[in-house]
Amino acid sequence: MPLAERPAEAADTLAALYPALAACWQPPEGAGDAGVEVTARFSLRRDGSLIAAPRIVFTAGVSGEGRRRLARATLAALRACTPARITPDLGRAIAGRPIALRLVQRRRAP
Repeated sequence: MPLAERPAEAADTLAALYPALAACWQPPEGAGDAGVEVTARFSLRRDGSLIAAPRIVFTAGVSGEGRRRLARATLAALRACTPARITPDLGRAIAGRPIALRLVQRRRAP
């Protein structure tokens, strides 16, 4: 999911929800030049709040302490962006269902 600005209106589709959540994410210091990927899995309630702590299920481009910093940054971003602004219809559709959010910071060109 490319980084974007957080939309002002409530998300009414998953396609609108993903950028709203991704807008809060920044890769940790030092990870941006190499390019990193992280996938978090979580579930939301009807009101857009997290049901439980998200889980990091995949990382690429970092190892060791870099992986731990990437996981912390991703979890902090999800906490900052929730409760997500979603419509009642989207809330009913996604409540309790697993969501996987893939965040990618591409390698910067030299």
